Amino acid sequence: MKIVIDGKNAVLGRLASFAAKTALGGSEVVVVNCNETIITGKRKNIDREFHIKASRMGHSQKGPKITTNPERVVKRAIRGMLPDHREGRGRVAWKKIMCYNLVPREFEDSEKISFEKKNTNKFIRVRELKK
Repeated sequence: MKIVIDGKNAVLGRLASFAAKTALGGSEVVVVNCNETIITGKRKNIDREFHIKASRMGHSQKGPKITTNPERVVKRAIRGMLPDHREGRGRVAWKKIMCYNLVPREFEDSEKISFEKKNTNKFIRVRELKK
């Protein structure tokens, strides 16, 4: 059973925890519109924290790379909600999660779960982390 989640105006943490819990339950999870997902908080603080993490890696050949692609940022947030993505049931759940920036043709007509947050004053969209 595939569950399609619409990331448009959804808070990243809430979306990630729901997707992780659903994948651990045994369902396949597809997250669409990842570039429209929002991170709440002050823009300056979010940018600073993200770029500090990215610059902490040292030389360009060393360390884990932190990507700025919106679908990869969302998938990494979901990975953080899984118990252990390298072994056991966390690994099985990790393989059941797919993220897309747009809506692929095969999921256009399917019913989507939305986590729209309407009264958010301070936020940044995941696609704006690149800038």
